[in-house]
Amino acid sequence: MSKPVCVVVGIGPKNGASFARQFHGAGYRVALVSRTTELAEILATELGDAKAYACDASKPEAVAATFAAIRADLGDPEVLIYNAGSGAWKGFDETSPDELSRAFAVNALGLMTSAQAVLPAMRRAKHGSIVVVGATASLRGKPMTTSFAAAKAAQRSLAQSMARQFWPEGVHVSLMIIDGGIGEAGARTDEGAPVKQLDPNAIAGAALALTRQPSSAWSFEVDLRPKNEPW
Repeated sequence: MSKPVCVVVGIGPKNGASFARQFHGAGYRVALVSRTTELAEILATELGDAKAYACDASKPEAVAATFAAIRADLGDPEVLIYNAGSGAWKGFDETSPDELSRAFAVNALGLMTSAQAVLPAMRRAKHGSIVVVGATASLRGKPMTTSFAAAKAAQRSLAQSMARQFWPEGVHVSLMIIDGGIGEAGARTDEGAPVKQLDPNAIAGAALALTRQPSSAWSFEVDLRPKNEPW
């Protein structure tokens, strides 16, 4: 029996790498999608049966071509982890129209086109998971998150619209609100010391758990933060 396929869009040394390793360890063949493939190629070699793809998530034609290649190489994805993000950390006065447009293109448009690429097969199968990696900025805008907060809010609303439409068809769409700084994967802390950063491995474990929830008790929005994060 062939392995199920998981696509991770947005490969970096922290969350992206941890998603790849977590789902590979759970028995998936993983497609590693990122603008450049330097890290993704290393991960693909490490994991053995993973494959790296270069793709700018802000460009619909590139997304469509990449997912067509994934289907040809690995098969229809059962899981999509949308981890791509973009934002200029500037106040309103300094934020340019291009920076706002780029943030929306990566966070919202990229999610839409990636989901459109995997949903037909998921809907036919009446089974599948789309996990969107969001941020607290989607819930509250601050002066230095002008473009990022607006785009993440759009992403959250888009994910909610998808969930409300596709849950009844058997496709579990969920959103993880990441609240806090992200540390190194597997970093240890002294017993009793404050936990001030999220462990990417723990974030990836939460994503895997979302894909395993029974349909009688699905979560849409789950917020993740270290225990010492003020909120």
